[in-house]
Order: sequence, then C-alpha cells, then structure tokens
Amino acid sequence: MITFNNKQRSQQIELMDDIDFRGEEMKNLLGDLKTVNKWLGGNSITLDGIEKLLGNNSKNDQIIILDIGCGDGELLRKCAEFGKKNNLNFHCIGLDFNENILKIAEQKSEDYSNITFKKVDIFLDEKLIPNSDIALCTLFLHHFSNEKIVGLLKTILNKTKLGIVVNDLHRSKQAFNLFKIASNLFLKTKTAKHDGLVSIARGFKKHELEEISIKIPNQKSEIHWRWAYRYQWILKKEL
Repeated sequence: MITFNNKQRSQQIELMDDIDFRGEEMKNLLGDLKTVNKWLGGNSITLDGIEKLLGNNSKNDQIIILDIGCGDGELLRKCAEFGKKNNLNFHCIGLDFNENILKIAEQKSEDYSNITFKKVDIFLDEKLIPNSDIALCTLFLHHFSNEKIVGLLKTILNKTKLGIVVNDLHRSKQAFNLFKIASNLFLKTKTAKHDGLVSIARGFKKHELEEISIKIPNQKSEIHWRWAYRYQWILKKEL
C-alpha cells in the first residue's frame, strides 16, 4: 500500500531502482514515462533552466551538458535538438547505473553524434563524474534522502562551470490523487503506476528544497513552481 504524508517525504522504494530491471517490462515502462513527461511538459522546464544558466555565453564555445540519471536519453536528445536549433555547440553526456537502460539509450541516440553515455554509479564512482558546463538532475533527486542530495549536489557543483538545473516533483496530495486516476486510464505497466505514486510521495515542498540549498556553498538558488506539480531549481555557481 503506497502512502502519502504531506508533512514529510516518503521512504518507500521505487521498483525501477532495481539495478537489474530489464526486459519487456522495462521497455514498456520507458514508453509510459515518455507519456507522463508529455502530460507534464517536463522537458521544457529543464530546457528553460539551461537557457537561464547559459545567459550570454558564447555560441562558438563547446558547451558540455551532463544528465545525471539519464535513463533512455530522451532529455539529452531534446537538448541536442535545442542546441542545433539555437546554433549552440552542445556536447551531451548521459550517466546512469543501469546498463540495460543505457543500451536502449545508445540505440535511440544513434543519429545524434554529440551524445555519449557512461555507466556510472555516482555515489560509488564520484571521480568518474565528468566535468561539465551545466549538469541536469531531472526527476532524479527524489530517489534519495535529503542528506544524500546535499552531498551529491556539492560534488556535482564542483564539477560544473555554470551550475545545475534540477527539475523534480512537488509533493502534493492533489497530484497524488490525480495520478491515481490518470495512470489507470493511460499507463500500461504496473511499475509506472506504482512508481509514479511513490515518486510523488517522495517529492518536495519548496521549504525543503530551500533547506537543502542552504547547505550547499558557492551557489545562488532560484526555485520556481511549474505546471504540472514540478519545481525548477537552478543552482547558479558562484566563485
């Protein structure tokens, strides 16, 4: 039974956090996740954050975009298309610990010469996290405790030139109930239905993100609520 607590983040585990998650269920799940992202307009929130961090940076310089927990690479393909459309020299790198998902990411990204993928467990292999201009954490941080998030963002920020764009879930009872209804109508997999509810229950209130932000030095945070039930959190690096 998946529970929701408005006062604190859930500690329930998502099924897809299993490192051996694979096969037909995984492929169907990736399709469901793409459907959900279309509903919620998630990619546009991240792309807007990239634009804000880039500011007036030269269009002639190579810009390294690092996606932490990249899944099947859908966001990086959107980034590559955004860069091409705006004459930006993007090199996109995706990190994930699930090699089964990375194989699918590589297959789907064959036509994108500026996208590469690496199998990295960011908590065990911090030294393997590449340097970048901008790092992305989209629907990723809610998988972890606040303590782990603080440590991870400190590490990532040290490896970026401009900063980090976080796109994650607002913990809301209304969102939880709406997802219950919509998922039964439109989603195919039990995993997506289960994990979607757990994700919302593990999401954030704005004050919780602000409390995390205070613990991360050398950055200036902007936190904005976005439809549908998302937070865009931009950590702009300060030297």
